[in-house]
Amino acid sequence: MPIATVNPANGETLKTYEAMGEEELERRLQLAQATFRTYRTSALAERARLMERAAGLLDEDAPEIARVMTTEMGKPVKQARAEAAKCARAMRWYAGHAEALLADEEPAEADVKDSGASRALVRYRPLGPVLAVMPWNFPLWQVVRFAAPALMAGNVGLLKHASNVPQTALYLEDLFHRAGFTEGCFQTLLIGSGAVDEILRDERVKAATLTGSEPAGRAVASTAGEMVKKTVLELGGSDPFVVMPSADVDRAAEVAVTARVQNNGQSCIAAKRFVVHTDVYDRFTERFTEGMKALKVGDPLEEDTEVGPLASERGRADLEELVDDARRGGAGVLCGGERPEGPGWYYPPTVLAGVTREMRIHREEAFGPVATVYRAADLDEAVLIANDSPFGLSSNVWTRDEAEVDRFVRDLEAGGVYVNGMTASHPALPFGGVKRSGYGRELSGHGIREFCNITTVWHGA
Repeated sequence: MPIATVNPANGETLKTYEAMGEEELERRLQLAQATFRTYRTSALAERARLMERAAGLLDEDAPEIARVMTTEMGKPVKQARAEAAKCARAMRWYAGHAEALLADEEPAEADVKDSGASRALVRYRPLGPVLAVMPWNFPLWQVVRFAAPALMAGNVGLLKHASNVPQTALYLEDLFHRAGFTEGCFQTLLIGSGAVDEILRDERVKAATLTGSEPAGRAVASTAGEMVKKTVLELGGSDPFVVMPSADVDRAAEVAVTARVQNNGQSCIAAKRFVVHTDVYDRFTERFTEGMKALKVGDPLEEDTEVGPLASERGRADLEELVDDARRGGAGVLCGGERPEGPGWYYPPTVLAGVTREMRIHREEAFGPVATVYRAADLDEAVLIANDSPFGLSSNVWTRDEAEVDRFVRDLEAGGVYVNGMTASHPALPFGGVKRSGYGRELSGHGIREFCNITTVWHGA
């Protein structure tokens, strides 16, 4: 895949870039290693100052970088500006909380004595250069939620971004440099996916994080396992959105529309499978379908656009194949389901009903504005349908019954359970999944410690 900006609204190639050669890659790896030797000992207060500066610059740059993101991958420009603002908030959150999150921990005095020590503690130390393999769908946020905690912990970052968002990738390197971070603290590697394996095998790279497809995750995990290197993987999701009779059905249907089509439906944590109790199925499905039909699809640079184009022609073709397979299997198309005429990689908001386990869309992630609606006879069946997926990233539950909430929290196979609201990531809350959605956690204290050497320090009596 070429490293290029191709506008998904019209298919026009705007900029192309040459992949970095071996000599430049070697220079950057040497720089990362050398920078880490000194940056790892820098004061947390100084790291926080630089991170605050980066956040301020991002706020200033938001209108411009939002248009770049929209032009590169098609998200509505209002959502792109919101993404930039979210990144700045996360930077500030880690700048303000890293010292407490990384503070030394001391076991209970009785346990210290029992270990034969006069004193014992746990210290969090950085690992070194961390390779981040990142996707295009949230081209700023996916990177910042790795970079902010990693840099605050004293690590340095090497970014291999998706090949269709090179301008955003280069902007991120420039942002941290302008903020005052030493040149080697955060570097963008303009390389194809084929070069990832060799870089991950390099002894100077100490760990890796990847957000992307399951095949990409398997490849990185395999190499990292062979090299015995730490990884954090977030590999997508097909999140359930469960609606029970006690819920505010109208509100649930309204939120469901946003939960499905955020980022043009190209979000790992977007709700994709809507599991509705039979008592409220007809009412919810009618209102949800009406909401999906009413969305404005169009030029993502226009302020009132709600759904823009998919990021790539291949992505649209993959989505069409899932819908066509379901239609051939007998699923009903309540709205959408047909490619519009004209330029750009647009696909309409689509609702499918009557989906069965034999259909591909039941077990594969639909990465675009396509929803599947399931009817559940009771709570037990709702849980069974929700868990009948190879993925387990997050989940949404709508009910006013606290006993039902407890049951869903206990039994749903997911990294998050959001009650009477839609899944959203926040720097204070851990983010990640189970099953084929990956392992490890980003964000919160859990995320900043993922790439730390958790060190036991023991003093003899």
